[in-house]
Amino acid sequence: MRYRTFGRTGWQVSDVGYGMWGMGGWTGSDDEESMQSLRRSVQLGCNFFDTAWAYGEGHSEKLLGQLVREYPDRKLYVATKIPPKNLKWPSKPEYPLDQTFPPDHIRRYTESSLQHLGLDSLDLTQFHVWDDGWANDDRWQKAVADLKHEGLIKAIGISINRWEPDNAIRALRTGLIDAVQVIYNLFDQAPEDNLFPICRELNVAAIARVPFDEGTLIGNLTLDSQWPSGDWRNTYFVPENLKASVERAEALRPVIPAGMTMAKMAMRFILSNPDVSTVIPGMRQIKHAESNIACSEAGPLPGNLVDRLRLHRWDRTPTRWSQ
Repeated sequence: MRYRTFGRTGWQVSDVGYGMWGMGGWTGSDDEESMQSLRRSVQLGCNFFDTAWAYGEGHSEKLLGQLVREYPDRKLYVATKIPPKNLKWPSKPEYPLDQTFPPDHIRRYTESSLQHLGLDSLDLTQFHVWDDGWANDDRWQKAVADLKHEGLIKAIGISINRWEPDNAIRALRTGLIDAVQVIYNLFDQAPEDNLFPICRELNVAAIARVPFDEGTLIGNLTLDSQWPSGDWRNTYFVPENLKASVERAEALRPVIPAGMTMAKMAMRFILSNPDVSTVIPGMRQIKHAESNIACSEAGPLPGNLVDRLRLHRWDRTPTRWSQ
């Protein structure tokens, strides 16, 4: 496992972290299987884990808390997220701060996450949605400062809405944000334009999420792909998105080097960017943890391959199904 500095915090975090959304209620999720995968990731050197209250209303947080207690001699970085008060994803410009992150809500859900995790302090808590219209509102700023002063959190971050990588730059300019979590993958390269340069300038950590484009870049998506009733992917891969996603994935196949899978190529594309502090693939099985973490040791892709993959950039804007 390779490690990178997590922005101004100075933490040395594994460049392949662990995304825990799938453990909070996705169909097919099994707690014991999830714990085995989590333990294996720690054995392989993973030390950054990303969860949220919304992942099963604290269920995923409880699993992470159990993991941390099982490894008292290892520093495992815990990142979670505060849900918006109105429980609407993503945020919209018309939602005022009172409907999303009023101060009492920020504190209440920070304390709730600490209770689920069984910890006295969070390494990183993040706003689970964001609109930059709130950037200069001193109410959230004071609430966060108080939590830091009391030692309940060490760092604060923003999880940026899907396909809106610039919708946090004003907040970063306040100097109060320690980390941003953004969709960044082989298709979604837009964070390189404006967000990552600001992160470099201000020494803000960048967490890359959705490395496989919700499964497209694993390489097994087809026009006939289906998921069980209630699975979130049914609402994301609507016919128009499913067709476009399959076509984009198929166009990548001629570029995949011999002996490499599409998934590993996608992971290593992200790891080729030094602006990324850590990437957090979702992993619920040991084989997934082993495969993704192996990408860290393999390291960045050759420069000429990265250049070819840049041609597959896919610029998208939020729509009714993108959530």
